[in-house]
Amino acid sequence: MRQLPAQMEYRRIGDLRIQVRTHRCANKAERNVRRDLSRAGAVRVLVVEDFEPFREFVKLTLAGVSDLQVVGEVSDGLAAIEKAVELQPDLILLDIGLPSLSGFEVARQIRKLVPESKIIFVTQEPPGEMAQEALSIGAWGYVAKISAGTDLLAAVEAVISGKRFVSNT
Repeated sequence: MRQLPAQMEYRRIGDLRIQVRTHRCANKAERNVRRDLSRAGAVRVLVVEDFEPFREFVKLTLAGVSDLQVVGEVSDGLAAIEKAVELQPDLILLDIGLPSLSGFEVARQIRKLVPESKIIFVTQEPPGEMAQEALSIGAWGYVAKISAGTDLLAAVEAVISGKRFVSNT
């Protein structure tokens, strides 16, 4: 399949500046996610993010892929653990800086209680030591929020395919 040219632009969501792809289906990752999901059935996703505008951005991005189903959303660490146990999602998109409990501690608890759920950190912290720590505690991916417009679906594709993903930014 031929890769269509995509236009990139920056959008502001609160204090965040996010790079987004503006041409539909120009993103190879989106096409691959659609293909992989059509084989596997819907992937159930829990979104854990305390900054509501960014949480909405994540949900809108995922809504563009028909076989990704957001089954829950929470804004704090303790609630994330409770929801993960209750919903048993396939994939959890998790921020690091959360009220009540850090994303790292949330991930540790979820790995014990819901080990089949795969975790992708989506956070403001740049990759580096934080990404290494995230992967060492069992996360499958690490996406910098500033790159989420281009990296979020690529990370989902990689993780669904059983691969690890770390943003370059």
